[in-house]
Amino acid sequence: MLSSTASKTGILQPNTLLPDMPAMENRLTVRPASAGDIDTLVTLLQQLFAIEDDFQVDGKKQRQGLAMMLDNPQGCIMVAENNGRVIGMCTGQLLVSTAEGGPALLMEDVVVAEGFRGYGAGRLLVSAMGEWAAGRGASRLQLLADQKNREALAFYARLGWQTTGLICLRKYQEIDSIQPP
Repeated sequence: MLSSTASKTGILQPNTLLPDMPAMENRLTVRPASAGDIDTLVTLLQQLFAIEDDFQVDGKKQRQGLAMMLDNPQGCIMVAENNGRVIGMCTGQLLVSTAEGGPALLMEDVVVAEGFRGYGAGRLLVSAMGEWAAGRGASRLQLLADQKNREALAFYARLGWQTTGLICLRKYQEIDSIQPP
């Protein structure tokens, strides 16, 4: 059963849920995020970034990025809810793939709150994002996952995701030094 104790962000506190699987799945819904979800999404990103070496928690930057995603017609944020409370999220952005000759989706920020993992919310989020992308012509989905996050890698493998021979590289640059073309 669910405890009535909830944080001010709308995420139930970890370990307040002791459901059986069918009851939990029956209460799960997925929908596009709204501006009113941003505080809760920042909290979810804090949980995600705590296990990823490559990213730092910075609430101001995360709020800014989430607001930009909500305003981006080529982007989407999906949220999973349990009894009306946001417990998970997933973001995606369309890009043009020369290899595909059309749109592809870059999926990021797949996270389900601690205490709610293993009940199908992540699977529903990834599926909903895939449907959103397919509706916009994207035949390929791609994502980056922390190579140390064995639980996430196993989750993606169960959903049919495959590793590739590619690696991710990144470089930060000073924005002030860049001149527009």
